[in-house]
Amino acid sequence: MTSRTGRRLLALLIAAAVAAGLTLLSAIWRADAGPGKGRARNVILINGDGMAAAQREAARLYLAGLDGRLTMDQLPVSGQLTTSPRDPKTPVTDSAAAATAWATGERTYNGAISVALDGRPLPTLGARAKAAGRATGLVTTAQVTDASPAAFFANTANRSAQDEIARQYVEVTKPDVILGGGEDWWLPAGAAGAYPDKPAGDQSEASRGARGDLIAEARGEGYQYVSTADQLQRATGGKLLGLFANEELFQQRREGEGDAYDAPVSLATMTARALSTLSRDEQGFFLFVEEEGIDEFAHENNGARMLQALGELEKAVVVARDYAASHPDTLVVVTGDHECGGLTVEDTGASDESGVGSSAEDGPFPVKGSGLTFNLDWTTSDHTGVDVPVTAYGPLAEEFTGKHPNTHVHDVLARILTR
Repeated sequence: MTSRTGRRLLALLIAAAVAAGLTLLSAIWRADAGPGKGRARNVILINGDGMAAAQREAARLYLAGLDGRLTMDQLPVSGQLTTSPRDPKTPVTDSAAAATAWATGERTYNGAISVALDGRPLPTLGARAKAAGRATGLVTTAQVTDASPAAFFANTANRSAQDEIARQYVEVTKPDVILGGGEDWWLPAGAAGAYPDKPAGDQSEASRGARGDLIAEARGEGYQYVSTADQLQRATGGKLLGLFANEELFQQRREGEGDAYDAPVSLATMTARALSTLSRDEQGFFLFVEEEGIDEFAHENNGARMLQALGELEKAVVVARDYAASHPDTLVVVTGDHECGGLTVEDTGASDESGVGSSAEDGPFPVKGSGLTFNLDWTTSDHTGVDVPVTAYGPLAEEFTGKHPNTHVHDVLARILTR
């Protein structure tokens, strides 16, 4: 080998080594997703139901101001998720199909709770985490048996079978913590529980289950049942079932038509209590947290209440982020299952070019800390097929960089929860 050839080969080797080093450093930088860059033990998955980029930006302006940032947007890793189902009738998802993609890694038809297109039950993350020895829990401002939490802990061909979903919680998957609304589905018709039938806020609400007294059955399985904020605060010990309303923890109507969001227990409070209970498990835990009001009020084109629900979600994210900051083996993921309302954020000075009804502008809403305002402009009262942002913190957070299908959530979380 000539000296010139040797020098050239050495230069190539050095260049390759430098490139490899930069690639390694790049990987390390990408993995710098907050404390806990090692092995993950816990997962907190937070769903702003119906929340996409426009909802997050409206919340930022309203809650944090022009130069402010939401906690959910300060998580160090960000990306995008697609939301399309595998429904033969539509490319736009509902919450059931979207959550099934998260919970099972398979896309399915709208209305399905963790079953395949042929009706075959699919293994869920909640059940698999439990089988791996982890504690599990769900927290929501919807019914605890609503589509999104149900997909992680039940299998049904139709999301409407909420009493069957409750039965599966108690008898099959047995989440350690179940907190939210929906007492109506846990009791047989005519047998009101802590919340009376036909309340003034909504005369249609009443006990309607067909699987017996599932609250009594849950107690027999070792759950402590609570129905008020005070009872939740005083609850002790192991498994916990808390139902704080007949149905959702709010009334989802158009503005000024009986709409209300005055939850008996806040999402942040339920999240904090769930974490304090689940963290006792030395093998780790999986917690699903959901703010349902974003979607429900967007369906009603009710911007004021939607922003209120986004504020409640943000408070719960703070609880989760603070927990992860002191428990570096915890992954926090914040995203939405789909967008609702076809929302955009507009200047209040422009004329309303989009029409009336479900296309009307909503507002004005103040930009915090300024004299400025903005409008919300709706294009539909239903879901849309746009991508949703995802932000993450903790070990494996870097896996959410870039654009992915919604099944990617399952693929990442399963690496933590099922080993």
